[in-house]
Amino acid sequence: MDIKKDLPAIDSHRDLHIWIIENLKMMPVPERAYGNFFEKYCYVLLHVPRSPKPTQEVSNNLHYWIGKEASAEAQGAAEAFLQLLEEALGDQMVQHREAQGHESDCFHSYFHPGVIYRKGGPGSDCKHVETNMYNIQRLLHIIGRKHVSAAEVELSWNSFNKNDIFLLDLGKVMIQWNGPETSMSEKSRGLALTCSLRERERGGRAQIGVVNDEAEASDLMWIMEAVLGCRVGSLRAAMPSKSISQLQKANVRLYNVYSRGKDLVVQELATRPLTQDLLQETDCYILDQCGFKIYLWRGRRSSLQEKKAAFSRAVGFIKAKGYPTYTSVEVVNDGAEPVAFKQLFQTWRKDLGRIQSGGTGKLIQVNLDVEKLHSQPELAAQLRMVDDGSGKVEMWCIQNLTRKPVDPKHHGQLSSGSCYLVLYTYQKLGRVQYILYLWQGHQAMADESKALICNAEELDLMYQGALVQVHVTMGSEPPHFLAIFQGQLVVFQGSNGDQREMARMVVTVISGNDKETVLEGQEPPRFWEVLGGRAPYPSKRLPGEASSFQPRLFECSSQMGCLVLTEVVFFGQEDLDKYDIMLLDTWQEVFLWLGEDAGEWKKEAVAWGREYLKTHPAGRSLATPITLVKQGHEPLTFSGWFFTWDPYKWMNNQPYEEVMEGSLGSGSAISEITAEVNNFQPSQWPDNRRTGHSALLAQDSSQKELELGPRRNTRTASTKARASSCVSDTCSAVSGNLPRERLMHQDAADLPHGVDPTRKEFYLSDSDFQDIFGKSKEEFYSMAKWKQQQEKKKLGFF
Repeated sequence: MDIKKDLPAIDSHRDLHIWIIENLKMMPVPERAYGNFFEKYCYVLLHVPRSPKPTQEVSNNLHYWIGKEASAEAQGAAEAFLQLLEEALGDQMVQHREAQGHESDCFHSYFHPGVIYRKGGPGSDCKHVETNMYNIQRLLHIIGRKHVSAAEVELSWNSFNKNDIFLLDLGKVMIQWNGPETSMSEKSRGLALTCSLRERERGGRAQIGVVNDEAEASDLMWIMEAVLGCRVGSLRAAMPSKSISQLQKANVRLYNVYSRGKDLVVQELATRPLTQDLLQETDCYILDQCGFKIYLWRGRRSSLQEKKAAFSRAVGFIKAKGYPTYTSVEVVNDGAEPVAFKQLFQTWRKDLGRIQSGGTGKLIQVNLDVEKLHSQPELAAQLRMVDDGSGKVEMWCIQNLTRKPVDPKHHGQLSSGSCYLVLYTYQKLGRVQYILYLWQGHQAMADESKALICNAEELDLMYQGALVQVHVTMGSEPPHFLAIFQGQLVVFQGSNGDQREMARMVVTVISGNDKETVLEGQEPPRFWEVLGGRAPYPSKRLPGEASSFQPRLFECSSQMGCLVLTEVVFFGQEDLDKYDIMLLDTWQEVFLWLGEDAGEWKKEAVAWGREYLKTHPAGRSLATPITLVKQGHEPLTFSGWFFTWDPYKWMNNQPYEEVMEGSLGSGSAISEITAEVNNFQPSQWPDNRRTGHSALLAQDSSQKELELGPRRNTRTASTKARASSCVSDTCSAVSGNLPRERLMHQDAADLPHGVDPTRKEFYLSDSDFQDIFGKSKEEFYSMAKWKQQQEKKKLGFF
């Protein structure tokens, strides 16, 4: 076999390429089948992202994926192809070894809304997915929070548990059963995956039913029992999750790896915190993140033999440490390290010698153009400035556990032994916005710190939850906090308000009227002479450029009282879900984004931010500002880190409860399905999960509508409408080919059955859509919602 001859061509216009290893050859996977993986095979993935912003660093990634039933021969071929691809594409690649069910966050970030693990094989034509294939019967186990996956399991009640989601797929009918202990977030994401399966595998022509409460979905449960038999006994609990907490991930160790004769030598060099100078360009090193992930770093001057042995050395290390065989492995090259690797070190130096850390940047004078900040939110994010600081300022000092207003003439005069609330009010695009700074002095008492948070919550209630709350520690004030005091912030060490007033009186007594106020940056020469000459001193700086570390987004959860983070590697606004608490780390600041339905976990957000900083392997400063951002009240300093941002997105989201109202689950549509199942005994259901019930499921794949048995000609119009209803505005039962006359300027009651009246334009053919709107559907739906609504009103589709 000539492996080099079998290397495939690569389309430079696509970010992601996937190949399956079949008969020791690389066969391309059709793009519409991305996210489907057969358990008996290995796959190779190439991802070359197009960087959306020049300030962001991106890595090129090569993965080889191992199915849990893949042969050793297939694994060896996948690794060989991976190395040849790296040779062909250059050493700027990060290589990943992925095991089924234990994939990296980077891997999962390619696939929305999730990954499907399939039994069997793709067939001789490597189709992976058969569209309009209704002759099917299978059970899928759906798990995961931010990164969702579904695996085919035994078609039996024994597969079920009360903590997860299961999808009974009967071809024309798909029933999503939600365990009684699943969260709303899991239900919502499970439904998104179910809808995606319906669109990709059934062309949208399938009914979806959802069981949230078995007692209230008796008809759906009857169908499930007809297929699975009667359930005996109670549901078991799911196996405990093995998620790795941030505390565990913080335990990093660096090893030097080299050969001595036939022996492999692994020598421990250092533990947290690691410094970059430990890595020598002539050697290879293993960085062990507590068995959660193994990095193998290859110096640019290390030998070719050492580079080729990278994966085998990593696997040998995993065996020697007794780690699970599925432990994630990443091979990184000197000069092409991904951001997750670099942030395991205290600082990171590029070839040019500039240190990549959370430094304050160079001291510059910045004349801020507010309109420019609003039109270029990425600039506001990099400068950490929502405006020029000229808005309204109100200030309170925490005294006797309550807030006491501070006279405006004393604004900017703080005591290191006190805590303060500073409310800043400004306008963005004609809308009033608020930022509440919670400033804490180094010498403040613990009860004052608690009172600071309580009083902030009271203010937030007064402003109906509209306050962006920024937790600030003395000495680490963000640039905007300094700007609102116009450069006249003074912190009195160990003094309170009475002592400051006494200080003013003393100055007046000593000097009378012979006193002068000196502003920073405008000091006369005699000022420095009195101090013994000018010298460097600690100062607050506005960064002249963005932090050289790429921002990272994580979903937050808790397990056994410890913080667990799941990273979204290539993130966008669509990754912010109303059930989530998300952590955005920009290195100089940590944001906690609170979804409106995140529930009681919102109270833990600040504590999670502090735990994240405390357990960060790089030894982060605990004084790093922590900002709480509520859904719908995102400041530019947050939204500017996203490639695109639609301020109207939250107004147009369809809640899970509304989605459920359109699902199959009641009425005559269910009655008809039940009637069809009634004609057969459960024993007549075939054992082969890919063969369905002949009368209910086996329909010609070219059939244009969903028909549910011999009584279809007697159904009423209203029943047909329910049978063709869609689960969500993105899951249509009609494939876009209706004539424009049946859609334009039509009331909801006059629309064809199955058409969502809020998305009439979706049902146009592609050619009609282009002719009417002057753009493709893809271009139209990438526009902001309010722009879509304007065009729809103008053209008669609203």
